[in-house]
Amino acid sequence: MGEIVGLFGVRGWVKVRSYTRPMEGILTHRQWQVRLHDEWHGIQLAEGRIHGKGLVARLRGYDDRDQAAVLVGSQVGVWASELPPLAPGEYYWAQLEGLRVVNLADEELGVVSHLFDTGSNDVLVVKQGRRERLIPYTRNAIRGVDLVKREIRVDWDKEF
Repeated sequence: MGEIVGLFGVRGWVKVRSYTRPMEGILTHRQWQVRLHDEWHGIQLAEGRIHGKGLVARLRGYDDRDQAAVLVGSQVGVWASELPPLAPGEYYWAQLEGLRVVNLADEELGVVSHLFDTGSNDVLVVKQGRRERLIPYTRNAIRGVDLVKREIRVDWDKEF
């Protein structure tokens, strides 16, 4: 859903990079799962708001800058059961990560490592050994997603 990227002020507020659309969608979830030292911890969102081009938030139990400093660099998630249902053909990024990517010639291109947003479209980062491919998540490139087979079919040349 996002990550905590910095501190804001002296009263325990943190800067949050949200991966939700709209950006402030992460603030609708009151119970966050925060990954601290490779373990997920449930922490309640006390308050949050848009600030400039980003978000700031205060989590319950983190009342000053020193306490909040341990949160910087942490991933933020929520339980999948708390996410709204999607329309047919729509997917959460977490559902696509780890899927095999195969082109129309049935050549395996690798596995989705992660995704990122360019502003105009999402991009799949597909890793195969040391090679990394960036495949736009657009109608022209993505021909099908099969969650049961754990596969994404793409119109993409193996040499590209």
